[in-house]
Amino acid sequence: MSEHAEILVAGRGGEGDALVLSQPISFWGGVDAKTGRIADVRHPQHGQCIAGRVLFLPGTIGSSSASAVLLELVHNGHAPAALVLHEPDAILLLGLIVGREMAWQGPVAVRLDRNRFHEFDGRKVRITAEGAVGITA
Repeated sequence: MSEHAEILVAGRGGEGDALVLSQPISFWGGVDAKTGRIADVRHPQHGQCIAGRVLFLPGTIGSSSASAVLLELVHNGHAPAALVLHEPDAILLLGLIVGREMAWQGPVAVRLDRNRFHEFDGRKVRITAEGAVGITA
C-alpha cells in the first residue's frame, strides 16, 4: 500500500515502527524532551518512546510550549522519524519550522485522515520527503 499525504512541514523522510496514539497528547509535560518517552502517566501509551517511530497523532492538547519540546527532540536526536497528523497543529509544527531555520534536519510532517490511522498500527511505515506513505513490512 502506498499513497500520497499532504505535506504540512517539509523535512527528511523517515521509516520506523508506527506508534498510533489512541488519545491526543500534550507535548509539554506529556513527552520527555530528553528521551522522547511519553511521560504523561494518564496517557494510554505512557512509557512508550516516540523517538525514531512514525508518530500518528489523533490530536494534541495545546500548549505554546509544544513547539519547544518538539524542537528539543529534533536537536537531541530523539524526534519521531515522521509525524502524521489528522489536522495541522501550527504550534507543534512551529518546532519543525524553527529547527529547519536553524539548519537542523527534522522529520517530515504530513496530514492523513485519522480514520485511517489503524491501518498502520503495529506496522513498519515509510514516509518520503515527498509525502508518499507506505507500509514496508
